[in-house]
Amino acid sequence: MLKLYNTLTKEKEEFEPIDKENNIVRMYSCGLTVYNYAHIGNMRTYIFMDTLRKVLKYNGYKLMHVMNITDVGHLTSDADEGEDKMAKSAREQNKSVYEIAKMYTEAYQNDFKKLNIEDTEVLAKATDHIKEMEEYVKEIIKNGYAYETSKGVYFDTSKLEKYGRMLSNNNMDDLKAGARVEVDTEKRNPQDFAIWIKAPQEHIMKWDSFMGLCYPGWHIECSAMSRKYLGDVFDIHTGGVDHIPIHHENEIAQSIGATGCIPAKRWMHVEFLQINGGKMSKSLKNVYTISDLEEKGMEALAYRYFSYSAHYRTKLNFTWDAIKSAQIALNRLREATKQHQNGNGIADENKINEYTRRFENAINDDINMPLAIAVVWDVAREQEKAREYYDLIMKFDSILSLNLDKESSIDTDYPEEVKTLLEERKKSREDKDYAKSDELRDKIKEYGYEVKDTREGQILKKI
Repeated sequence: MLKLYNTLTKEKEEFEPIDKENNIVRMYSCGLTVYNYAHIGNMRTYIFMDTLRKVLKYNGYKLMHVMNITDVGHLTSDADEGEDKMAKSAREQNKSVYEIAKMYTEAYQNDFKKLNIEDTEVLAKATDHIKEMEEYVKEIIKNGYAYETSKGVYFDTSKLEKYGRMLSNNNMDDLKAGARVEVDTEKRNPQDFAIWIKAPQEHIMKWDSFMGLCYPGWHIECSAMSRKYLGDVFDIHTGGVDHIPIHHENEIAQSIGATGCIPAKRWMHVEFLQINGGKMSKSLKNVYTISDLEEKGMEALAYRYFSYSAHYRTKLNFTWDAIKSAQIALNRLREATKQHQNGNGIADENKINEYTRRFENAINDDINMPLAIAVVWDVAREQEKAREYYDLIMKFDSILSLNLDKESSIDTDYPEEVKTLLEERKKSREDKDYAKSDELRDKIKEYGYEVKDTREGQILKKI
């Protein structure tokens, strides 16, 4: 029986879809705001989303899964203040907001392909759903949960007894004491948030509406689009833990205002990725992308493997040593898998049944991937090299999505002659003898390897 942790109830619960008759799971995932490249912290959340999809399918469920793309942009602060992120990026790069959205949408989709993250059934762009958002806002107003000011329409949080405490257990007094500076003196409560904003003349992205030229508050899109494709109440909502205290609390508030319902039965959140034990920050220059990993000689799927080293509800600490170790481990796992593919031994049927039971218990216990990957290693290490073990690993890889039937493009176990040349080249670079360094690079190439120089040292890649 599949059990999933629910942020709403703070418990692991046995999973059953709402639509048991058709065995369909309806799921919504918060997507990216496409104003910049997605970083590896984002990708941890989407690797989890994809793994959850595949666990559900492994258990025989069909999926109706929606992910949004925020290409409208929203303000740089969650508090209805600051500059529109899309407009800011467009100005800095001398492009239109639509060119920015297209460029970064294509970039993250390319990263998804590298990470074997499959497409959701619906990819919903915010700009394609402005009318749905407008109608949603009208319903909230009609039901008495919103009010108009000279700057827009605000959700009236005082109408909800448990506003801000559904997912995050915030204390309302603390929220009031720590509320951000109000930018609209007409707001009734500091916590009230914009759901429909009257566009100033200089605002780039705006649409004609029942209130004139406006643009949506950034929380409203997920509520409107999830309702359109999944109905008033659906099975699972996923996102990062950073969404809990504001974005997802506001989604719940809006949905109660429009439909009287909490939109999802289960809310699942992925913990933060840390960098060297601390926060990821532009000021620290440690906001890394999948391309950054590749430039340093790592494979995108090494990061997927690395993400399985911690449960999704616990923090994961990224270091360059850790990702290098993940690449080495992935290479060795593929090699061990290949030995079984070509093996002519006979597998123990009892062992196959036991491995299957252990793997399924792991994935069905709130997606316990560290335990699941340990089972795969146990199969790979079987002394008897048998095709049946290979087939079992490939069955498990339908969830892991690590291409365990392929050879690694990144080599970590290279010949001794190459290791010697690398050491010589390292010394020549330290001595600033770059002519000798180039000569050694060419010799290494004769062995079938390309060497790259990075801040972390020399990285080899098969040609």
